[in-house]
Amino acid sequence: MNVLHISESDAAGGAARAAYKLHDDLRKRDHLSRMLVARKLTSDNDVRRLKRHLAWRGLDRASGEVLDRLGLQYAFYPSSFAVAGDPWFRDADVIQLHNTHGSYFSHSALPFLSRRQPVVWLLHDMWAFTGHVAYSYDCERWRHGCGSCPYLGEYPALPRDSTATLWRLKRSLYRRSRLQLVTPSRWLAGLVRSSPLLGRFPVHHIPYGVDTAMFSPGPREEARRRLDLPPDRAIVLFVATDLTEHRKGFQFLDEALAPLDDPLLLAVAASGSTEFAVDTRLLTVDDDWLLVDAYRAADVVVLPTLADNLPNVVIESMACGTPCVAFATGGVPDAVRHLETGYLVRPGDVGALTEGLRTLLADEPLRARLGAASRRAAVEEYSLERQSQRYLDLYAALA
Repeated sequence: MNVLHISESDAAGGAARAAYKLHDDLRKRDHLSRMLVARKLTSDNDVRRLKRHLAWRGLDRASGEVLDRLGLQYAFYPSSFAVAGDPWFRDADVIQLHNTHGSYFSHSALPFLSRRQPVVWLLHDMWAFTGHVAYSYDCERWRHGCGSCPYLGEYPALPRDSTATLWRLKRSLYRRSRLQLVTPSRWLAGLVRSSPLLGRFPVHHIPYGVDTAMFSPGPREEARRRLDLPPDRAIVLFVATDLTEHRKGFQFLDEALAPLDDPLLLAVAASGSTEFAVDTRLLTVDDDWLLVDAYRAADVVVLPTLADNLPNVVIESMACGTPCVAFATGGVPDAVRHLETGYLVRPGDVGALTEGLRTLLADEPLRARLGAASRRAAVEEYSLERQSQRYLDLYAALA
């Protein structure tokens, strides 16, 4: 197969990491895979910038500034239509879209592009079928047309409420598009099927994959020594791309950890910093092996996310045999199954989160049992090999 991925980045953020892992594993399986991205952060020769010429960047910037003032977020970028003339696009058997929001690509090009090549769109969040938000929390207006948005400041933020117009624009565009949709979680698949915008398209459930050879159990003592962590403290691990991102739930950590007996919070992030009242070590990670050490060093991973699809941290920690205590939000229960592969609590219930952490930290045999079951589930359900084969089966049916 010859697959072209279109993504905002090849490394920045969970969606970009997931896109790159799929791209790289397809190559390892002797397929041709390339990426067009807005921000190139790797040295991969099969990845290049979507807007190679300054003229396209200038036209997109001018168009974006005008449309943003009108509240028409991402409505028209000329360079998105120019993708059809790219040799990588023309040569591909399948176009694999990832996150299209992020001021680099316009969904108005979907009817044009999807009638020239088969398009598979991996939905990493809810943006494709809402007026603007990546996650709608308790708002159900996306089911009926949006408008009067209670979350205008949520990513991607809008300066004024144009959500009803944006929702109708998406409806018009999708009616003229040919798309195959993929969701990593059953939760998101259910929402897509009930969406008035996207319910007409085929929906395939393909979970994210993890490198189970790299992300694997290992000696805790050695991992702690490499990270200069105390060998005899209970360690709770929190991982986020940005420590200050409200959606990831960092604001619950102090309250949840305070009643416990002297835990150490190991907070891992690619960016951002915040103050915690509990004893904390901050670790900035730009290397997957450091992240593996963090999972191995921890007794428990805490995941108080308020909204999420299928977070990378879940399947990575499972692959390393470290159980999660998590809010039962979004697609998290797909992988974290209560007292089978982890410990689930009602979203926002900080007391229950504390009790889950206390239960696991006090019971080493339980942690070992959940960790072993997590590892088995990761290998059987979330390996890169399994993910790639599922995509290849879908691509073959379309090409």
